[in-house]
Amino acid sequence: MARILIAEDAADVRDALERALVAAGHQVCARESGMAMLREVTRWKPELVVLDLGLPDLDGGLVLDMVRSMSEVPVVIASGRGHDKDVTRLLLAGADDYLVKPYSAAELDARIRAVLRRTQPEPPALLVVGGLRIDPVGRQATIDGRDLRLTRLEFELLSHLAERRDRTVPRAELTRRLRPHVPAGGRDTIDTHVYAVRRKLGESAARPAYLHTVRGVGYQLGAPPQVDGA
Repeated sequence: MARILIAEDAADVRDALERALVAAGHQVCARESGMAMLREVTRWKPELVVLDLGLPDLDGGLVLDMVRSMSEVPVVIASGRGHDKDVTRLLLAGADDYLVKPYSAAELDARIRAVLRRTQPEPPALLVVGGLRIDPVGRQATIDGRDLRLTRLEFELLSHLAERRDRTVPRAELTRRLRPHVPAGGRDTIDTHVYAVRRKLGESAARPAYLHTVRGVGYQLGAPPQVDGA
């Protein structure tokens, strides 16, 4: 389900947690020290950190501060320190949850899933413009049920216009949106991609249905009137 980084100095506990979380569907990277864990935060980029406070090289509270200085990754403290002042201090310092030992692997997994639900962004919603359906997660687009078979650049162009349905999108804005996806040395222009998208939509610049040119400015995507009124 998620990439989980564990910092736990007790080998038996570390191994047991790793086995249990892998069995629960997670990818797990387990380390025995604070410094080793911090290296993995930048190298492996976990989706959540499980942090013990009693590490051999650095106090867990300091490790939490260091993690927060470099990343927004959610952190679940899993420690034998259960005093209210410790819990309060570390939650205020940026921990997302606090679990006191002893605890079960099932409880830890449940806490991890709850934190991820709170902290992970919602997936983009389906974009609908008349008979046009665009799925940003699955990166698929259909028109009246027909697969459009778009290239990566065409999909980015059409998605951006659909996100701004019925608004004129300047050419400069489209250029900025597509720039990260243009191969090095590529000379394709916005016009080239608009032309390709129009052909796949089954229309042309002279007879547009969805994709309209706003001369001297940019483009606008909107549903044909008969589609909206259906």
